[in-house]
Amino acid sequence: RDAIGDWSSDVCSSDLAEQQVQPLHNEKHANIKIQNGINVDFMKTQHLVPVVAHEFARVANEFPMSFVKNNEAGTFQAVAMFGLEPGENLFVEGDKWTASFAPMASTRYPLGLVKHPDQDQFGIVIDEASPLVSETDGNALFENGEETDYLKRRKESLVSFIEFSQVTDAFTKFLADKELLIAQTLTVDIKGEKKDINGIYLIDEKKLNELSDEDFLELRKRGYLAPIYSFLTSTHQVARLARLKAKQA
Repeated sequence: RDAIGDWSSDVCSSDLAEQQVQPLHNEKHANIKIQNGINVDFMKTQHLVPVVAHEFARVANEFPMSFVKNNEAGTFQAVAMFGLEPGENLFVEGDKWTASFAPMASTRYPLGLVKHPDQDQFGIVIDEASPLVSETDGNALFENGEETDYLKRRKESLVSFIEFSQVTDAFTKFLADKELLIAQTLTVDIKGEKKDINGIYLIDEKKLNELSDEDFLELRKRGYLAPIYSFLTSTHQVARLARLKAKQA
């Protein structure tokens, strides 16, 4: 078998040298506009993208999900799998995104939130080098120095993503504490050739079914059952990735 490799060290990485991330300012960016959409040039090399529990049900209809482990911190992160090896996104063809849905982490761009190092506050930043940013096309961010309704909606979405991420972190930690995450190797068949995907963690369905009544009730009370079952359902989408890879090959 041909091992595809360990994915735990690279989640939604980017070449910072190609970005020009700056704090958003009503004077400096007075004439800036943003086009809706996905930065396909960036996404085409992303094989894993973080997802939040609130979107697991939608993600499961399109992509397989897994958890990757930060070995230094010992923490886990839920991700959608867009490819079967690093640097591969099977949902990008040419300059188009072919899936009918994109996770929140990929639609926030070119805006983002950065936490203040000394305060419990976030500031909004913009990647000035993004192809979605210009002074001619798209949605204005400011009018007469004031935020437009469009920018207000984008900011609300960014804040929601932070809040959803915190809930997802708690969800993931609970699964890890209950030892419900298990290292797994997925084997896919691509035109008769077996390939292994390493470095991922899945929810251990056997252990889930063996939980005590008390622990299972705790899952239900916390609202964790729905994302767990969505996650388990999503693993069937690995076969879809294999079909897409065979087709593109």
